[in-house]
Amino acid sequence: MSETRVLLDPTSEQKPAQRERVDRPDSLEGLTIGLLDISKNRGDVFLDRVASHLVDRGLTVKRYRKPTFTRPAPVALQQQISTECDVVVEGLAD
Repeated sequence: MSETRVLLDPTSEQKPAQRERVDRPDSLEGLTIGLLDISKNRGDVFLDRVASHLVDRGLTVKRYRKPTFTRPAPVALQQQISTECDVVVEGLAD
């Protein structure tokens, strides 16, 4: 049975954007994993642990950081991540 989920953007959207869900890879082997720190306190601590576990498994990890958590990532950063990485983990904290 298919389940429908609605995800809302926490920014000031007037109408929810319709986006198709991207299929997850079967494995992380051979992929480049991007870790995006959104600049909230201690988000880097979480991502340090995630990076450590991934690197211990022999996976390739690239780190990125938004200038501020109050705004979306700059377009240039989004483009850089999308061209350099196959999957992304975004670290939230508080």
